Amino acid sequence: MTDPASPHRLCILGSTGSIGCSTLDVVSRHPQRFEVFALTAHSRVDELFEQCLLWQPRFAALPEAAPAQALQARLRAAGCSTAVLSGPGALCELAAAPEVDSVMAAIVGAAGLPACMAAARAGKRLLLANKEALVVGGALFMAAVREGGATLLPIDSEHSAIFQCLPAQRSLWAGHIDHIVLTASGGPFRTRDPATLATVTPAEAVAHPNWAMGRKISVDSATMMNKALEVIEARWLFDLAPAQIRVLIHPQSIIHSMVVCRDHSVLAQMGTPDMRVPIAYGLAFPQRMASGAAAIDFSTVAALTFEPADAQRFPGLQLAWDTLHGAPGSTAVLNAANEVAVAAFLDGGLRFDQIHAVNAGTLSGIAITANEAASVDALMALDGRARAQAQQLVKGLSS
Repeated sequence: MTDPASPHRLCILGSTGSIGCSTLDVVSRHPQRFEVFALTAHSRVDELFEQCLLWQPRFAALPEAAPAQALQARLRAAGCSTAVLSGPGALCELAAAPEVDSVMAAIVGAAGLPACMAAARAGKRLLLANKEALVVGGALFMAAVREGGATLLPIDSEHSAIFQCLPAQRSLWAGHIDHIVLTASGGPFRTRDPATLATVTPAEAVAHPNWAMGRKISVDSATMMNKALEVIEARWLFDLAPAQIRVLIHPQSIIHSMVVCRDHSVLAQMGTPDMRVPIAYGLAFPQRMASGAAAIDFSTVAALTFEPADAQRFPGLQLAWDTLHGAPGSTAVLNAANEVAVAAFLDGGLRFDQIHAVNAGTLSGIAITANEAASVDALMALDGRARAQAQQLVKGLSS
Protein backbone atom coordinates (compact mmCIF):
# COMPACT_ATOMS: atom_id res chain seq x y z
CA MET A 1 0.00 0.00 0.00
CA THR A 2 1.35 3.45 -0.86
CA ASP A 3 1.88 6.28 1.63
CA PRO A 4 -1.42 8.21 2.02
CA ALA A 5 0.51 11.44 1.57
CA SER A 6 1.98 10.32 -1.75
CA PRO A 7 0.22 10.78 -5.10
CA HIS A 8 -2.44 8.22 -5.99
CA ARG A 9 -0.90 5.88 -8.57
CA LEU A 10 -2.93 5.03 -11.65
CA CYS A 11 -2.78 2.27 -14.23
CA ILE A 12 -4.83 3.26 -17.27
CA LEU A 13 -5.76 0.31 -19.47
CA GLY A 14 -6.67 1.69 -22.90
CA SER A 15 -5.08 5.11 -22.43
CA THR A 16 -5.29 6.18 -26.10
CA GLY A 17 -9.06 5.65 -26.41
CA SER A 18 -11.80 8.13 -25.62
CA ILE A 19 -12.11 7.21 -21.92
CA GLY A 20 -8.35 6.94 -21.46
CA CYS A 21 -7.74 10.38 -22.95
CA SER A 22 -10.54 11.89 -20.86
CA THR A 23 -9.03 10.30 -17.75
CA LEU A 24 -5.67 11.90 -18.48
CA ASP A 25 -7.41 15.23 -19.05
CA VAL A 26 -8.99 15.03 -15.58
CA VAL A 27 -5.71 13.93 -14.01
CA SER A 28 -3.92 16.89 -15.63
CA ARG A 29 -6.11 19.20 -13.55
CA HIS A 30 -4.87 17.63 -10.31
CA PRO A 31 -1.12 17.08 -10.81
CA GLN A 32 -0.32 16.86 -7.10
CA ARG A 33 -3.00 14.29 -6.44
CA PHE A 34 -2.24 11.61 -9.04
CA GLU A 35 0.74 9.84 -10.56
CA VAL A 36 0.46 7.87 -13.82
CA PHE A 37 2.17 4.55 -13.14
CA ALA A 38 1.28 2.67 -16.34
CA LEU A 39 -0.38 3.31 -19.71
CA THR A 40 -1.49 0.66 -22.20
CA ALA A 41 -2.80 0.72 -25.76
CA HIS A 42 -3.81 -1.73 -28.46
CA SER A 43 -2.57 -0.27 -31.74
CA ARG A 44 -2.24 3.51 -31.43
CA VAL A 45 1.50 3.45 -30.94
CA ASP A 46 2.15 7.07 -31.91
CA GLU A 47 -0.45 8.32 -29.42
CA LEU A 48 1.01 6.10 -26.68
CA PHE A 49 4.48 7.45 -27.48
CA GLU A 50 3.27 11.02 -27.00
CA GLN A 51 1.49 10.10 -23.76
CA CYS A 52 4.65 8.49 -22.41
CA LEU A 53 6.70 11.58 -23.19
CA LEU A 54 4.16 13.78 -21.42
CA TRP A 55 3.36 11.62 -18.38
CA GLN A 56 6.61 9.66 -17.95
CA PRO A 57 4.90 6.52 -16.61
CA ARG A 58 7.06 3.78 -15.14
CA PHE A 59 5.55 1.28 -17.60
CA ALA A 60 3.70 1.12 -20.91
CA ALA A 61 2.32 -1.93 -22.66
CA LEU A 62 1.29 -3.09 -26.13
CA PRO A 63 -0.08 -6.52 -27.10
CA GLU A 64 2.59 -7.42 -29.67
CA ALA A 65 6.35 -7.70 -29.12
CA ALA A 66 7.55 -5.99 -32.32
CA PRO A 67 5.60 -2.72 -31.85
CA ALA A 68 6.57 -2.74 -28.17
CA GLN A 69 10.25 -3.05 -29.02
CA ALA A 70 9.97 -0.26 -31.58
CA LEU A 71 8.21 1.97 -29.04
CA GLN A 72 10.90 1.20 -26.46
CA ALA A 73 13.61 2.28 -28.90
CA ARG A 74 11.76 5.53 -29.71
CA LEU A 75 11.29 6.35 -26.05
CA ARG A 76 14.94 5.71 -25.21
CA ALA A 77 16.02 7.91 -28.11
CA ALA A 78 13.76 10.65 -26.74
CA GLY A 79 15.25 10.32 -23.25
CA CYS A 80 12.14 8.74 -21.71
CA SER A 81 12.77 6.02 -19.09
CA THR A 82 9.39 4.27 -19.49
CA ALA A 83 9.77 0.48 -19.77
CA VAL A 84 7.56 -1.09 -22.45
CA LEU A 85 6.01 -4.50 -21.82
CA SER A 86 4.20 -6.79 -24.26
CA GLY A 87 2.35 -10.07 -24.43
CA PRO A 88 -0.92 -11.43 -23.06
CA GLY A 89 0.19 -11.24 -19.44
CA ALA A 90 1.44 -7.66 -19.50
CA LEU A 91 -1.91 -6.00 -18.81
CA CYS A 92 -2.67 -8.37 -15.94
CA GLU A 93 0.78 -7.78 -14.46
CA LEU A 94 0.35 -4.01 -14.54
CA ALA A 95 -3.24 -4.07 -13.28
CA ALA A 96 -2.20 -6.13 -10.26
CA ALA A 97 1.13 -4.37 -9.58
CA PRO A 98 1.56 -3.65 -5.85
CA GLU A 99 2.45 -0.02 -6.55
CA VAL A 100 -0.89 0.64 -8.25
CA ASP A 101 -3.73 2.18 -6.23
CA SER A 102 -6.39 2.50 -8.94
CA VAL A 103 -6.95 0.86 -12.31
CA MET A 104 -8.96 2.64 -15.00
CA ALA A 105 -10.32 -0.22 -17.12
CA ALA A 106 -11.03 1.51 -20.44
CA ILE A 107 -10.31 -1.29 -22.90
CA VAL A 108 -13.20 -1.87 -25.31
CA GLY A 109 -14.48 -5.42 -25.59
CA ALA A 110 -14.04 -8.82 -24.00
CA ALA A 111 -10.27 -8.47 -24.33
CA GLY A 112 -10.34 -6.38 -21.16
CA LEU A 113 -11.74 -9.15 -18.94
CA PRO A 114 -8.47 -10.86 -17.85
CA ALA A 115 -6.87 -7.58 -16.72
CA CYS A 116 -10.05 -6.53 -14.91
CA MET A 117 -10.08 -9.88 -13.13
CA ALA A 118 -6.42 -9.44 -12.17
CA ALA A 119 -7.13 -5.99 -10.70
CA ALA A 120 -10.17 -7.33 -8.81
CA ARG A 121 -8.24 -10.25 -7.35
CA ALA A 122 -5.44 -7.88 -6.30
CA GLY A 123 -7.92 -5.74 -4.35
CA LYS A 124 -7.49 -2.60 -6.41
CA ARG A 125 -9.80 0.36 -6.69
CA LEU A 126 -11.22 -0.59 -10.08
CA LEU A 127 -12.79 2.15 -12.19
CA LEU A 128 -14.82 0.11 -14.63
CA ALA A 129 -15.46 1.62 -18.05
CA ASN A 130 -15.07 -1.80 -19.69
CA LYS A 131 -18.70 -2.98 -19.45
CA GLU A 132 -17.80 -6.21 -21.23
CA ALA A 133 -15.96 -7.43 -18.10
CA LEU A 134 -19.37 -7.77 -16.45
CA VAL A 135 -21.28 -8.72 -19.59
CA VAL A 136 -18.88 -11.61 -20.19
CA GLY A 137 -17.64 -12.30 -16.66
CA GLY A 138 -20.86 -11.73 -14.70
CA ALA A 139 -20.93 -13.76 -11.50
CA LEU A 140 -17.26 -14.76 -11.81
CA PHE A 141 -16.15 -11.15 -12.00
CA MET A 142 -18.28 -10.05 -9.04
CA ALA A 143 -16.95 -13.00 -7.02
CA ALA A 144 -13.38 -11.87 -7.78
CA VAL A 145 -14.26 -8.35 -6.60
CA ARG A 146 -15.63 -9.68 -3.31
CA GLU A 147 -12.86 -12.20 -2.69
CA GLY A 148 -10.09 -9.74 -3.56
CA GLY A 149 -11.59 -6.93 -1.48
CA ALA A 150 -11.57 -4.63 -4.50
CA THR A 151 -13.52 -1.38 -4.66
CA LEU A 152 -15.62 -1.40 -7.84
CA LEU A 153 -16.64 2.01 -9.16
CA PRO A 154 -18.71 2.21 -12.36
CA ILE A 155 -17.59 4.76 -14.96
CA ASP A 156 -20.31 4.38 -17.60
CA SER A 157 -22.35 7.55 -17.18
CA GLU A 158 -25.57 5.61 -16.56
CA HIS A 159 -24.14 3.28 -13.93
CA SER A 160 -22.23 6.07 -12.26
CA ALA A 161 -25.53 7.96 -12.06
CA ILE A 162 -27.25 5.00 -10.38
CA PHE A 163 -24.31 4.56 -8.01
CA GLN A 164 -24.41 8.23 -7.03
CA CYS A 165 -28.14 7.95 -6.21
CA LEU A 166 -27.76 4.95 -3.90
CA PRO A 167 -26.83 4.85 -0.20
CA ALA A 168 -23.11 4.61 0.56
CA GLN A 169 -23.76 1.36 2.45
CA ARG A 170 -24.22 -1.38 -0.15
CA SER A 171 -26.23 -3.58 2.23
CA LEU A 172 -29.04 -1.00 2.05
CA TRP A 173 -29.40 -1.16 -1.73
CA ALA A 174 -31.83 -4.10 -1.89
CA GLY A 175 -34.32 -2.44 0.44
CA HIS A 176 -33.88 0.91 -1.28
CA ILE A 177 -34.57 0.04 -4.93
CA ASP A 178 -37.88 -0.72 -6.57
CA HIS A 179 -36.33 -0.47 -10.02
CA ILE A 180 -33.84 1.60 -12.00
CA VAL A 181 -34.25 3.49 -15.26
CA LEU A 182 -31.29 3.65 -17.62
CA THR A 183 -31.62 6.57 -19.98
CA ALA A 184 -30.54 6.49 -23.62
CA SER A 185 -30.14 9.34 -26.09
CA GLY A 186 -31.59 7.27 -28.91
CA GLY A 187 -28.48 7.91 -30.99
CA PRO A 188 -28.42 9.40 -34.49
CA PHE A 189 -31.38 7.35 -35.81
CA ARG A 190 -33.98 7.96 -33.11
CA THR A 191 -36.41 9.53 -35.57
CA ARG A 192 -35.23 7.90 -38.78
CA ASP A 193 -37.60 5.67 -40.71
CA PRO A 194 -36.59 2.07 -39.85
CA ALA A 195 -37.12 1.11 -43.50
CA THR A 196 -34.09 3.27 -44.43
CA LEU A 197 -31.63 1.76 -41.94
CA ALA A 198 -30.24 -0.63 -44.56
CA THR A 199 -28.51 2.32 -46.23
CA VAL A 200 -26.83 3.71 -43.09
CA THR A 201 -23.10 4.33 -43.58
CA PRO A 202 -20.40 3.97 -40.91
CA ALA A 203 -19.87 7.73 -40.97
CA GLU A 204 -23.56 8.29 -40.18
CA ALA A 205 -23.58 5.66 -37.43
CA VAL A 206 -20.62 7.12 -35.52
CA ALA A 207 -21.98 10.69 -35.61
CA HIS A 208 -23.52 10.68 -32.14
CA PRO A 209 -25.72 13.73 -31.42
CA ASN A 210 -24.61 14.24 -27.79
CA TRP A 211 -21.55 12.20 -26.78
CA ALA A 212 -17.99 12.03 -28.11
CA MET A 213 -17.15 8.31 -28.10
CA GLY A 214 -15.09 5.71 -29.93
CA ARG A 215 -16.33 4.21 -33.19
CA LYS A 216 -17.44 0.85 -31.79
CA ILE A 217 -19.37 2.35 -28.89
CA SER A 218 -20.93 4.94 -31.19
CA VAL A 219 -22.28 2.20 -33.46
CA ASP A 220 -23.58 0.36 -30.39
CA SER A 221 -25.38 3.54 -29.37
CA ALA A 222 -26.94 3.79 -32.82
CA THR A 223 -28.28 0.21 -32.59
CA MET A 224 -29.04 0.51 -28.83
CA MET A 225 -26.84 -2.53 -28.24
CA ASN A 226 -24.81 -0.27 -25.95
CA LYS A 227 -27.93 0.03 -23.80
CA ALA A 228 -28.53 -3.72 -23.96
CA LEU A 229 -25.00 -4.31 -22.64
CA GLU A 230 -25.62 -1.68 -19.95
CA VAL A 231 -28.75 -3.54 -18.82
CA ILE A 232 -26.63 -6.67 -18.36
CA GLU A 233 -23.92 -4.68 -16.57
CA ALA A 234 -26.48 -3.10 -14.22
CA ARG A 235 -27.86 -6.52 -13.30
CA TRP A 236 -24.45 -7.49 -11.85
CA LEU A 237 -23.31 -4.13 -10.51
CA PHE A 238 -26.43 -3.56 -8.43
CA ASP A 239 -27.55 -7.19 -7.89
CA LEU A 240 -30.91 -6.61 -9.56
CA ALA A 241 -33.45 -8.93 -11.11
CA PRO A 242 -33.75 -8.32 -14.87
CA ALA A 243 -37.31 -7.04 -14.38
CA GLN A 244 -35.96 -4.27 -12.11
CA ILE A 245 -34.04 -2.71 -15.00
CA ARG A 246 -35.86 -0.48 -17.46
CA VAL A 247 -34.79 1.77 -20.33
CA LEU A 248 -36.19 5.09 -21.54
CA ILE A 249 -35.01 7.30 -24.36
CA HIS A 250 -34.09 10.77 -23.12
CA PRO A 251 -32.82 12.73 -26.15
CA GLN A 252 -31.30 15.62 -24.17
CA SER A 253 -28.83 13.35 -22.26
CA ILE A 254 -29.05 15.52 -19.15
CA ILE A 255 -30.59 12.98 -16.77
CA HIS A 256 -28.07 10.16 -16.89
CA SER A 257 -30.22 7.57 -15.09
CA MET A 258 -32.70 7.25 -12.24
CA VAL A 259 -33.43 5.14 -9.18
CA VAL A 260 -37.09 4.56 -8.39
CA CYS A 261 -37.22 3.84 -4.66
CA ARG A 262 -39.53 1.52 -2.74
CA ASP A 263 -41.66 4.53 -1.72
CA HIS A 264 -41.72 5.62 -5.40
CA SER A 265 -39.49 8.61 -4.81
CA VAL A 266 -37.31 9.07 -7.89
CA LEU A 267 -33.65 10.01 -7.55
CA ALA A 268 -31.87 11.22 -10.68
CA GLN A 269 -28.32 12.32 -11.42
CA MET A 270 -28.01 15.17 -13.90
CA GLY A 271 -25.13 16.74 -15.75
CA THR A 272 -23.78 17.76 -19.11
CA PRO A 273 -23.01 14.83 -21.45
CA ASP A 274 -19.27 14.73 -20.67
CA MET A 275 -17.52 11.54 -19.57
CA ARG A 276 -15.09 13.54 -17.46
CA VAL A 277 -17.84 13.88 -14.82
CA PRO A 278 -18.15 10.15 -13.95
CA ILE A 279 -14.39 9.75 -14.41
CA ALA A 280 -13.66 12.50 -11.89
CA TYR A 281 -16.22 11.02 -9.49
CA GLY A 282 -14.53 7.62 -9.71
CA LEU A 283 -11.04 9.05 -9.30
CA ALA A 284 -11.93 11.16 -6.26
CA PHE A 285 -14.53 8.88 -4.60
CA PRO A 286 -15.88 9.38 -1.95
CA GLN A 287 -14.90 13.01 -2.45
CA ARG A 288 -15.55 15.16 -5.51
CA MET A 289 -13.18 17.27 -7.56
CA ALA A 290 -13.17 19.46 -10.65
CA SER A 291 -13.71 17.49 -13.86
CA GLY A 292 -13.31 20.18 -16.50
CA ALA A 293 -16.87 19.62 -17.71
CA ALA A 294 -19.16 22.58 -18.28
CA ALA A 295 -21.98 23.21 -15.83
CA ILE A 296 -25.60 22.90 -16.95
CA ASP A 297 -27.20 26.24 -17.77
CA PHE A 298 -30.79 25.42 -16.90
CA SER A 299 -31.98 28.68 -18.43
CA THR A 300 -31.12 27.19 -21.84
CA VAL A 301 -32.77 23.80 -21.24
CA ALA A 302 -36.08 24.00 -23.06
CA ALA A 303 -37.42 20.60 -22.02
CA LEU A 304 -36.54 17.20 -20.61
CA THR A 305 -38.43 14.56 -22.57
CA PHE A 306 -38.75 10.78 -22.40
CA GLU A 307 -40.05 8.14 -24.77
CA PRO A 308 -40.02 4.34 -25.04
CA ALA A 309 -37.50 2.64 -27.27
CA ASP A 310 -38.99 1.63 -30.63
CA ALA A 311 -38.65 -2.15 -30.88
CA GLN A 312 -38.70 -1.99 -34.69
CA ARG A 313 -35.88 0.55 -34.85
CA PHE A 314 -33.89 -0.99 -31.97
CA PRO A 315 -34.59 -4.76 -32.01
CA GLY A 316 -31.32 -5.58 -30.26
CA LEU A 317 -32.35 -4.02 -26.96
CA GLN A 318 -34.60 -6.95 -25.99
CA LEU A 319 -31.65 -9.33 -26.31
CA ALA A 320 -30.40 -8.04 -22.94
CA TRP A 321 -33.33 -9.53 -21.03
CA ASP A 322 -33.40 -12.61 -23.26
CA THR A 323 -29.78 -13.47 -22.44
CA LEU A 324 -30.15 -12.66 -18.74
CA HIS A 325 -32.93 -15.25 -18.63
CA GLY A 326 -30.90 -17.67 -20.77
CA ALA A 327 -28.18 -20.18 -19.91
CA PRO A 328 -25.09 -18.86 -18.09
CA GLY A 329 -22.72 -17.63 -20.77
CA SER A 330 -25.48 -16.31 -23.03
CA THR A 331 -24.45 -12.72 -22.39
CA ALA A 332 -20.87 -13.57 -23.39
CA VAL A 333 -22.15 -15.00 -26.68
CA LEU A 334 -24.17 -11.85 -27.35
CA ASN A 335 -21.19 -9.63 -26.68
CA ALA A 336 -18.88 -11.65 -28.93
CA ALA A 337 -21.39 -11.67 -31.78
CA ASN A 338 -21.91 -7.94 -31.50
CA GLU A 339 -18.18 -7.18 -31.56
CA VAL A 340 -17.83 -9.22 -34.75
CA ALA A 341 -20.91 -7.67 -36.37
CA VAL A 342 -19.95 -4.08 -35.56
CA ALA A 343 -16.39 -4.62 -36.83
CA ALA A 344 -17.77 -6.05 -40.07
CA PHE A 345 -20.13 -3.08 -40.47
CA LEU A 346 -17.34 -0.56 -39.89
CA ASP A 347 -15.18 -2.40 -42.43
CA GLY A 348 -17.95 -2.28 -45.03
CA GLY A 349 -18.68 -6.00 -44.94
CA LEU A 350 -22.15 -5.86 -43.36
CA ARG A 351 -25.19 -3.60 -43.57
CA PHE A 352 -26.21 -1.66 -40.49
CA ASP A 353 -29.57 -3.42 -40.28
CA GLN A 354 -27.83 -6.82 -40.41
CA ILE A 355 -25.98 -6.31 -37.11
CA HIS A 356 -29.03 -7.54 -35.22
CA ALA A 357 -29.38 -10.56 -37.52
CA VAL A 358 -25.83 -11.63 -36.69
CA ASN A 359 -26.39 -11.15 -32.96
CA ALA A 360 -29.70 -13.00 -32.85
CA GLY A 361 -28.48 -15.71 -35.22
CA THR A 362 -25.36 -16.37 -33.15
CA LEU A 363 -27.42 -16.66 -29.97
CA SER A 364 -29.79 -19.16 -31.56
CA GLY A 365 -26.96 -21.11 -33.20
CA ILE A 366 -24.79 -21.66 -30.12
CA ALA A 367 -25.71 -24.40 -27.65
CA ILE A 368 -24.03 -23.58 -24.34
CA THR A 369 -22.94 -26.43 -22.09
CA ALA A 370 -23.06 -26.26 -18.29
CA ASN A 371 -19.29 -25.85 -17.92
CA GLU A 372 -18.79 -23.01 -20.39
CA ALA A 373 -19.37 -20.27 -17.79
CA ALA A 374 -17.50 -21.99 -14.95
CA SER A 375 -14.18 -20.15 -15.35
CA VAL A 376 -12.59 -17.24 -17.18
CA ASP A 377 -10.78 -19.64 -19.51
CA ALA A 378 -14.06 -21.40 -20.30
CA LEU A 379 -15.80 -18.10 -20.97
CA MET A 380 -13.02 -16.95 -23.27
CA ALA A 381 -13.27 -20.27 -25.15
CA LEU A 382 -17.03 -19.72 -25.47
CA ASP A 383 -16.28 -16.18 -26.66
CA GLY A 384 -14.06 -17.64 -29.39
CA ARG A 385 -16.71 -20.15 -30.42
CA ALA A 386 -19.32 -17.42 -30.66
CA ARG A 387 -17.01 -15.23 -32.75
CA ALA A 388 -16.45 -18.06 -35.22
CA GLN A 389 -20.20 -18.57 -35.52
CA ALA A 390 -20.78 -14.83 -35.98
CA GLN A 391 -18.06 -14.67 -38.66
CA GLN A 392 -19.83 -17.42 -40.58
CA LEU A 393 -23.11 -15.49 -40.39
CA VAL A 394 -21.40 -12.31 -41.58
CA LYS A 395 -19.89 -14.21 -44.48
CA GLY A 396 -23.27 -15.63 -45.46
CA LEU A 397 -25.02 -12.24 -45.27
CA SER A 398 -22.34 -10.43 -47.24
CA SER A 399 -22.02 -12.99 -50.04
